[in-house]
Amino acid sequence: MDNFRILYKILRILEKAMDVEEFDSSTISAESLKISEARWCNLMEMLSDEGYVKGVHVSRPLDNEVLVSVSNPRITLKGLEYLQENSLMKKAANLAKGVADIIP
Repeated sequence: MDNFRILYKILRILEKAMDVEEFDSSTISAESLKISEARWCNLMEMLSDEGYVKGVHVSRPLDNEVLVSVSNPRITLKGLEYLQENSLMKKAANLAKGVADIIP
C-alpha cells in the first residue's frame, strides 16, 4: 500500500472517530493497516511532526529506533484540512480523466 494512502487512511479513521467517546486505537495499528511496525512508527512520527495528529508521543532511544505511544489520538485542524484538500484533488483528477476519456 502506498504511504500516502496509509496516511490518508489513518487521518480518515481519526476524523470518523470524532463522533465516538472512546476511540479504539487498534483501528490505526500496524496490524490493522497491514504494515510493518517500523513503517507504522515512522508514519505516525510524520503525522505528529507535521501537526496532523495529537496524542502521539515519539521517542528515539540510543539505538535511533523510533518508539511511538498513542494516547487518545485525535486529528487536528491541519489534519482535517489535509483530508479536505486531498479529497478535492482526487475529484479534480477524476474529472480531468473523465474529460480526457471523452475528448478524442
